Amino acid sequence: MPTRRSLLQGWLAASAAGISGISVGMFAPILRAQPIKRDITLSCGTDDEPTRSSTEGPFYSNQPPEKSDFRGDADGDPVTLIGFVLTRDCQPISGAIVDLWHANRDGEYDNRGFRLRGYQKTDADGRYFFETIRPAEYGSRTPHYHVKVRNGDDRVLTTQLYFPGEAHNARDFLFNPALLMDVQKASDGDIARFDFILA
Repeated sequence: MPTRRSLLQGWLAASAAGISGISVGMFAPILRAQPIKRDITLSCGTDDEPTRSSTEGPFYSNQPPEKSDFRGDADGDPVTLIGFVLTRDCQPISGAIVDLWHANRDGEYDNRGFRLRGYQKTDADGRYFFETIRPAEYGSRTPHYHVKVRNGDDRVLTTQLYFPGEAHNARDFLFNPALLMDVQKASDGDIARFDFILA
C-alpha cells in the first residue's frame, strides 16, 4: 500500500486542465524530500457551482488558533486534508481563511480549549493543508469535518465534509453527497481532498 508521501507526489504530478505551476513547498512536512518541480492542475470549469453550505452545529468556538497540525491534540488515525479555495471560474483565492474543527476518535469535541480546532490562510495559489485525525461518529452523525471559509469580506461559507463509504452516511440527516471528500488510503494514514468553490 502506498504512503501519504507517495500519494502526495502523485497528486502533485497530476495533469489536467486548470491551474498550473504550483510548487510543493507546502507539502514538505509530509514529503520530506526535495521539492518536485512538477505542475499540479485542477479540472474545473468556467462556471462551477459553489460549494454547498451546511449547518455550523453547536460546537463552534470563536477565535481558534492559527495552526495546520492537529496531530498533537488527540490520538487517532491520521488524515492529511488538502485542497484549494477557488472562484467559480477556477481562479485560486489567496489569503482565504479555512477554519476547521471536528470531534475526536471517541466522537467528542473539545469545548473548553482548542484541541482539533484551528485555521489556516490559503497560500498564493489558493492551497490549504491540515494534518489531523479521523473523527468518529456520534449519535445520529456520521464522521465529518466542520469548515468555515472566509474570503476577506463578510461572506462566509459554513459547511461540513464527509468520508465516502461510511455506513453511517445513509442515516445522517445532514449528510450531503456533494460534500464528500476524495479520500485515498495509505499505509500511514489517509489523504482527503476537497476543493472549495466560493460564490
